[in-house]
Amino acid sequence: MGLVSVFGACHPAYYKVSDRTPEGSFTENCEGPNVDRAGNLFVVNWQKDGTIARLAPGKPAELFVELPKGSTANSIQFDSKGALLLADFTGHNVLKVDPATKAVSVFCHDARFNQPNDLCITKSDVLYASDPNWAKGTGQIWKITPDGQAQLLAKDMGTTNGITLSPDERFLYVNESIQRNIWVFEVTPTGLSNKRLFHSFEKDGLDGMKCDVEGNLYVTRWGAGEIAVFAPDGQLLRTITTQGKKVSNLNFGGKDGKTVFVTLQDRKCVEMFQNEISGIR
Repeated sequence: MGLVSVFGACHPAYYKVSDRTPEGSFTENCEGPNVDRAGNLFVVNWQKDGTIARLAPGKPAELFVELPKGSTANSIQFDSKGALLLADFTGHNVLKVDPATKAVSVFCHDARFNQPNDLCITKSDVLYASDPNWAKGTGQIWKITPDGQAQLLAKDMGTTNGITLSPDERFLYVNESIQRNIWVFEVTPTGLSNKRLFHSFEKDGLDGMKCDVEGNLYVTRWGAGEIAVFAPDGQLLRTITTQGKKVSNLNFGGKDGKTVFVTLQDRKCVEMFQNEISGIR
């Protein structure tokens, strides 16, 4: 089926996946890619769990920080001041890392947390966090204010995993890995409303998600070795094939925001490709 959409004709340079790091550079918990304002790529669990790697543009990975014992990051977001906010799934926290001193502190903890898994952040530094309970096949969604206060927005969901905002921050997308559903909520000043099913898959899993500046949704398909790209109306625009099968997350970087970095848990590395549209950064 020929796909005619906002993407237009496919340029030969687009969607060709290559390695950003050698295979085996990370652990099987390779996850959470994100890029800071200087263009440095950060990825969790380099060489061993509980670490954060930094990759300067065109440079190999180096250790940025090692987290306290018992903590393992799964997602990275940057606040407006450049601090790293981490979903610490083994410590059941959201951690904060000072980019200058590398000091690690607990930004948010709530006794009701299962294991914060993925994060997205607004321009005003409000965090949204997915919070699955893998053993029970359930999950929650949290809102965390800039002062670290947590508000439970949704419970009794499936295994909540990938989470991302639309470019205008009016909509929140959340997927359920085991149930293979993607839900979309309207964001309100007090929480979330008008939950509706955006898309459902018949097989394989779901992991991290991101939006580009035109509102298209990029969904990593764990086990399928692909990234599904949907228009805001739910139309499938494109499927991008990765070299590994257990694709866990992605994010946009590069000078124009069109370089997509993808983490692979089976290959334990970072792959990359050039996109037609810039991502939200």
